Amino acid sequence: MDKISSNIVEKIKNYKHYFIDLLILAFPLLIGNLGHTLIGATDVLVVAKYKIDSLAAISIANSILFTIFIFGIGLICAVSIVLANKRGAKQRTKKYLFSTLIFSIILALFFSIICYCSKFVISYIGFEKHLIPFIEEYITIVSFSMFGMFLYEGVKQFLQSYEIVNFPNLILLLAVVVNLIFDVMLVFGFGIIPSMGSKGAAIATLSVRTLMGIIMLIYVFRFIDFKAKMDFSYMKNLIKIGYPIGAALLLEFLAFNIVTILVGRESGLLAATHSILTTISSSTFMVPLAISTAVSVKVAYYYGARKTMEIKRFSLAGLIIGVGFMAMAGICFAIFPRQIICLFTDNQEVLNVALPIMMVTAMYQIFDGFQVVSGGILKGFKLTAFVSNAVFFGYWIVGMPLAVLFVYKYGMSLKGYWMALAVSLCVMGFVQAFMAKHKFNQVKEMYK
Repeated sequence: MDKISSNIVEKIKNYKHYFIDLLILAFPLLIGNLGHTLIGATDVLVVAKYKIDSLAAISIANSILFTIFIFGIGLICAVSIVLANKRGAKQRTKKYLFSTLIFSIILALFFSIICYCSKFVISYIGFEKHLIPFIEEYITIVSFSMFGMFLYEGVKQFLQSYEIVNFPNLILLLAVVVNLIFDVMLVFGFGIIPSMGSKGAAIATLSVRTLMGIIMLIYVFRFIDFKAKMDFSYMKNLIKIGYPIGAALLLEFLAFNIVTILVGRESGLLAATHSILTTISSSTFMVPLAISTAVSVKVAYYYGARKTMEIKRFSLAGLIIGVGFMAMAGICFAIFPRQIICLFTDNQEVLNVALPIMMVTAMYQIFDGFQVVSGGILKGFKLTAFVSNAVFFGYWIVGMPLAVLFVYKYGMSLKGYWMALAVSLCVMGFVQAFMAKHKFNQVKEMYK
């Protein structure tokens, strides 16, 4: 027994600096991820205090908007992976800043148009009639926020490839505070500013995202080589690497957002409840997501540098941190479900629906942490296509058929969707972990 204990202690010592390195890189990434989540959470928090119908409207609108532009965010995510790999191979990368900015603007224009046009189909989907004008209004305003958002993300990903994350995160944290202030002033009204409800939340989102993009552009402006030509081979590589990432994000967000759309047709109350639950779940998910991003950067770097032992140790350290945190989060969800929901609303109808689902959310936290870190390892190996295929298999081949069974045969409504999503995460985790192990063995043999 003493020998086993000493072996465990020795292994922990061997991995100590890998834990520290990942946490150092992941912490600012976590702040960034939490910043994005908190911006959305403040919208949900403020509008939930204003009116549940208004929350239902922005929940449905955001479900549609996120389903559209999240693919573009996946394309932008390829910037840090591609450039980190080039840095590991000792190639120059600063010259790609100009092309990164152009790429971001092109994506912003494309997705802004698609988001705006989506409002024309709202009246045909079957939502409650009194919600439709507010959904359309919110989509119209927020569509124009794509330019600020994509510009911010493009510069952030470029800086992230150099492991420079403090400034983007500082901007994001300030944005959380500004967004909260704007939300309160515009949703409830302040002085000469009238109460605008969901429209006020939309204007706040547009304003904050635009400011974020402008500030990031100013920050890197002195480094832009305007004489540089657009590097189409670089952009093509971004699309090649980013397309599967975007597809994976699209498939994942679509799975969650289609639930909002489907239950929104049934009841605005269910859509609002789902939005609150998703916000809570997303908040804990930001920790393993940050670890996953840090792992992907480290794996990409050492994959380029041909150091397999570093790949292995950073991967295992990431899995331990991600799964360990989510296990603790699940325990908190199980012990304090009512207190957590009441942070957003004390509406008894919402509580009646949400509390049983919090138990389901508590159970799948571990699988969520496991699958996202496993996916990060694969992204570092540039196996982004496999990640998107795993997401498709988990959510759409396993999860959605189960959701149909739980909801329509057994009448489990929103709880049935969440149970099916939990099974999906479990399947994805094991499929991605198996592939990560297989790829590592291949690389190990290759670099012998």
